[in-house]
Amino acid sequence: LNNSKTQTKTSAHSNPNYFSISAFTIYPTMQLPSQVSKYVEQVDNFMMKYPSLTQYDRFKTLEEKFDVPKSLFFVVAAILLPAIIFMIGGEKLISDLVGFLYPAYMSFKAIDSVDNADNAQWLTYWTVFAVFSILESTASFLTSFIPFYFYIKIGFFLWLYHPKFMGAQLVYNDVIRPILLPYLEQAKPAKKDK
Repeated sequence: LNNSKTQTKTSAHSNPNYFSISAFTIYPTMQLPSQVSKYVEQVDNFMMKYPSLTQYDRFKTLEEKFDVPKSLFFVVAAILLPAIIFMIGGEKLISDLVGFLYPAYMSFKAIDSVDNADNAQWLTYWTVFAVFSILESTASFLTSFIPFYFYIKIGFFLWLYHPKFMGAQLVYNDVIRPILLPYLEQAKPAKKDK
C-alpha cells in the first residue's frame, strides 16, 4: 500500500500534463463538472467582453503556458488584488479607489467621444465628488462615529455614477446648485452700458 502511494505520487510528478498549485493538482485533460464549466464559461465571456479591463491577453498567455483555464487566474487575481489593497490601505483606500478609478476611466473615454451628454455626466460627478471630499475631510472626526462609514461611502459613490441611478445629477441639481448659484450670479462681471 505504501509503495502504491509513492508510485502514484512519482508518476504524477513525471507526467508533463499536470499543473500543481500548492495543495491540489489540476489535469487539463480532466473534464470539469458541468456546474463549474458553466461558471468558467461565464467568466470567459465576461473577460472577452471587456478584454482591456480584464487583461484578457495576459491571462490567455498564462492559460497557454500552464494549461489552466484563464478564468481561474482571473478569479484568483480578482480576489487577491482587493485583499492586498485592503491590507495596505484599509477601507478608506478601497472606498477612495471605488470613487476614483471607474469615473476616471469613463472621464477619459468621455473626453475623446463626440457625445456631450457623457461629458456633462462626468463633470457633474467630479463636482459632487469634490464637494463630498471637502466635506469629508472637514468633518473627518465625525466619520469615526458612523458605523460602516466606508461601506456606506462605497454605496454612495456607486449610486452617484451608476448609469441606472445617475445620483450625481440629483445631488448636483437638488443640493449643490441651489446653494452655489446665488454666489455664482454675484461673481459674474457687471455688464457695461454703451
